[in-house]
Amino acid sequence: MTVSDIVITRTSYDDFDLNPSPAIPCADAFGVIVQLMDFQSHRLWRGGELVYEGGHAKGALAITDLREGWQCHHRSPFDNLRFHIPFSHLRDFVSEVGRPDFAGFECPPGTTDDVILGLAQALLPALDAPLQTSRLFLDQINLALLTHLTQTYGGLHFPPRKKGVLAPWQERQATDFLAAHVTEAFTIAELAAVCQLSRSYFIKSFRQTFGRTPYRWLTEYRVGKAKEMLQKDLPLAEIAIACGFADQSHMTRVFSQIARQSPGAWRKHNRRL
Repeated sequence: MTVSDIVITRTSYDDFDLNPSPAIPCADAFGVIVQLMDFQSHRLWRGGELVYEGGHAKGALAITDLREGWQCHHRSPFDNLRFHIPFSHLRDFVSEVGRPDFAGFECPPGTTDDVILGLAQALLPALDAPLQTSRLFLDQINLALLTHLTQTYGGLHFPPRKKGVLAPWQERQATDFLAAHVTEAFTIAELAAVCQLSRSYFIKSFRQTFGRTPYRWLTEYRVGKAKEMLQKDLPLAEIAIACGFADQSHMTRVFSQIARQSPGAWRKHNRRL
């Protein structure tokens, strides 16, 4: 079933030791898998390298970057729900909610998620009878899924709407301005002006909205952008300049403070997973 570009598939088998599945076709998308029952044994390859062998409990969640080659060998009965989420759909979602700082997901192996499990279970009747399912219901599940994934595993901040925060249009103006000036100098007065606010009121409202100062937001955005570029074979010095850092050493210092490891170590670890 497809809901707003997200393809939802249920896969199951009630016997042991299937043949290894064909390699999953590479795509500009994320794959999200939640186990609907305990899954005793499987083997998982990434780029031809064995990266996991074992089982998963009911509710276990896996998020994979489908730009890389994945292949799985199911060795015991299983039942799971899979979400194929295009990057373009995620980018549209985070832009709509004023959070263009999204860079990807971090979901450690063995993570269980009762929220995603609950959403998956709520979708099962719709998969059995898609023509009888309300489109509004599916859209609400889609929104809940993206909100939970990006907030829990993507590091985005969704504060409750309260007095003193920026209006939605001001959020978008502010984050669009910051993202557009990742390598350019600007003043807080210029940033506040795009939201039609004074400097002092803007700073308070921005912090109330995002839980951080504009400077901290931009710093985290630069680190997120660096993580995305570290997926490619680009020199660290080139990445540093493209992300608005003064030089490679400046990026290394800031990146290490936020990510708790150097850019080189992050790149090596991320490729090894």
